[in-house]
This record gives sequence, C-alpha cells and structure tokens, in this order.
Amino acid sequence: MNKPILCLDFDGVLHSYISGWKGIDVIPDAPVEGAISFLYNAICYFDVCIYSTRNESDAGIEAMKAWLAKWEQVDRNEREKWGMAIERTGLLLNIRFPKTKPPAFVGIDDRVITFNGSFPNIDELKQFKTWQNK
Repeated sequence: MNKPILCLDFDGVLHSYISGWKGIDVIPDAPVEGAISFLYNAICYFDVCIYSTRNESDAGIEAMKAWLAKWEQVDRNEREKWGMAIERTGLLLNIRFPKTKPPAFVGIDDRVITFNGSFPNIDELKQFKTWQNK
C-alpha cells in the first residue's frame, strides 16, 4: 500500500536553526522540540520526505542524515533513561531525501503561506515572520 507523501522542510521545522545558516553541511543546533517523536509517528502514516535547500548537494543530504542519526540516538538514550519501551525502528530507513520536490499530499515548512485561492497582499508578504521570529 502506498502512503501519501509528507514533505518536510528541514531548517526551522526539524532543525531548530537557532544559529542560522552556517553552510550546506553544517547543522549546529538541536531539533525543534518534539521533532523526533513526530517523525516516528509520521513514518507510520506517510512516506516522509525531507526536502530542503540542503538537498541540492550530496554533502547537504549526508549532513542531514548524520544530524538525524545523532538526534535519534539522543532520543533513544533519553527513552531508555526513563525506562520507556524502545519499539522504534530507524528513522533513516523510513525517510527519503529527494533531490527534487516530491508531489506531496501535504507539506510542512516554516517559510510558506497556504494558498487559499486569493493572492496575499504584498505588504503582508514583506512583513512575513517565521514562528521563531514572531
């Protein structure tokens, strides 16, 4: 059975991006709170694709994979510390990093506006702020 595609942005959605852009293969910050748990839940229902400007380069994709593996292990260690069952499978086995934007059922990005059939006011666009800057 094919799952619908969930397309996730990386910086500002999964990666907290507190330090801002440091390079395509430099990912210094922790996940947004709840990101790893969200991914575990999402892979049960969706074909999860992480699609970011980092996907333009193999180095960027490898950096995202290494970051995810690191924080998945931190999450696993935390769950073990508190005696929680570890029934999760590896995220990297269940997440894709496509080179082109996939035809997603739905996407999550911190820098987009949902198009509702009417174009937004240009002044509103010029004043756009991410969730971190509000």
